[in-house]
Amino acid sequence: MQIKKMRLAILAALLTGGTGTAWAGGAETEAATRVMQPVPTDINVSQDMLDKAEGDSSNWIHSNMSYSNSRYYPADQINAGNVAQLKPAFVFQTAVLESMETSPIVVDGVMFLTTSFNHVYAINATTGEEYWHYKHKMGPVTTYCCGPNNRGVAVAGGTLFMGTLDAKLVALDAKTGKPLWETQIADPELGYSETMAPVVVDGKVLIGTNGGEYGIRGFVKAFNAADGKELWTFYTIPEKGQEGVWATHDATGRDMLRNIEKEKADLAAKGGDFYKTLGGGVWMTPAVDRATKTVYFVAGNPSPDLYGEIRPGDNLYTDSIVAVDLETGAYKAHYQYIAHDVWDLDAVSPVILTEAADKDGKMVPVAIHGGKTGHIYVHNRNDLSLVRFSEAMVPQENMWVLPTPDGARMLPGANGGVEWNPLAVNPKLRMAYAANLHQPMTYHVEPSEYPGGKLWLGGAFKVIPGEEQAGFLVGVNLDTGKVAWKVKTPQPLMGGVLATGGNLVFNGEGNGWFKAFDAGNGNELWKFQCGAGVNAPAVSYTVGGKQYVAVAAGGNTQLDFKRGNSVFVFALP
Repeated sequence: MQIKKMRLAILAALLTGGTGTAWAGGAETEAATRVMQPVPTDINVSQDMLDKAEGDSSNWIHSNMSYSNSRYYPADQINAGNVAQLKPAFVFQTAVLESMETSPIVVDGVMFLTTSFNHVYAINATTGEEYWHYKHKMGPVTTYCCGPNNRGVAVAGGTLFMGTLDAKLVALDAKTGKPLWETQIADPELGYSETMAPVVVDGKVLIGTNGGEYGIRGFVKAFNAADGKELWTFYTIPEKGQEGVWATHDATGRDMLRNIEKEKADLAAKGGDFYKTLGGGVWMTPAVDRATKTVYFVAGNPSPDLYGEIRPGDNLYTDSIVAVDLETGAYKAHYQYIAHDVWDLDAVSPVILTEAADKDGKMVPVAIHGGKTGHIYVHNRNDLSLVRFSEAMVPQENMWVLPTPDGARMLPGANGGVEWNPLAVNPKLRMAYAANLHQPMTYHVEPSEYPGGKLWLGGAFKVIPGEEQAGFLVGVNLDTGKVAWKVKTPQPLMGGVLATGGNLVFNGEGNGWFKAFDAGNGNELWKFQCGAGVNAPAVSYTVGGKQYVAVAAGGNTQLDFKRGNSVFVFALP
């Protein structure tokens, strides 16, 4: 994992505008919007539209399609029978040649996309014609893990919302790109940053935080969409009780080799005042159950990543799926996958709300999560009790060997399994689809005190030279947990999955290939070479009766895949 702390002043050349068109907002060092022409239609995304997005076969108005995060687009004009004819409709090039993980939003034929370093573009979703381009003015210091990424905006009414690398929430006018307000979410000097796409519901903008590698205290916050005022905060690290139940086994029942008696003695000696630096970042967009007014998300690793002696206990709610009340942020339920994680196998891939058979074969509402362990976990949505976990999707070895100063080999390595990559589901086939990484690593521990907002790993995880690295695109039966099919790729997969009503699964690779597969059996049906790493999740939409599929090809900092600056959009001839 590559960690960077960067002063954005040195990136002035990268962040400047391009064609000489005047920038509204002042000098190049200021936040600015270049308007080529205003968006020709009025953008007005109602709450009813947001609620009904799951069945919307025209737009893509949530970063993961809907409040359920399903990434399932119901249209079937492009399908398994004709996808081999798919051709580029246009390619849009941005001004930023760097890692791209954006999931574009498409409303009434207008696409809103983001790049690294918090640029936002509005373009015609059928031709690529640019309407406006916004670039955020960064603070003097941004501290972030794994690349200067941004994963997309949220939209409600006529406003876009974006989290920034310098830990702000920004609101933009969707028609012109002009800034409306901004709010400081947390202090970037202490390691906080924002890369996730927010979600908007009932006038609230929900957003979590990065920073688990820097000793932050994780959270999800709700802000008023009208003016940016904070409404509530749920901390993923409780002030009291983070010691948990002293769990000895992981969610799959395997012994985690903890010395509980020593941990209890350490806690008694030092107390529990380390809660402010215990990590638990929330990397990805929460899911929202509108019927029960419940927000579901997963929390990441504790800090420091590998040196657990300094943080005795289960370290709640790290490595957990968590449910909170939409109106107040009050705790409802949680389930912890790995207590006292010392392997950086945190929970990051966003929760999906769907249905699955329970242990008695009855269909029930569930929340699912794809873990860096290589399992998909299926939870009862009411109390987050575990219904089942899938068969392992990646090789596993020596779980849970403890890190040592010289390095202990264990699989999965610290990148996963399923990293931040969003899963997709096909409710008709009862299948979930996951993009996985296989990177053999050794885990090294080193005692380390809190460094005050600087990188804090407490050791290192190292890729083993000469050993094969690979990816696995996997289809899993939600009702049984069985792996239905698996496709091996020559490089680890990073980016996320799209499923469609055309019986298709789309996924990209770091070598530039963007591919379509049969959702039922995993057979490859189509591919296109994009020239840079396809390390972003694809989206689909329909304009004027024509279905499109769009994906960013910008490479990836974390795995050092080839950089690019383009969004590719495909359609049938």
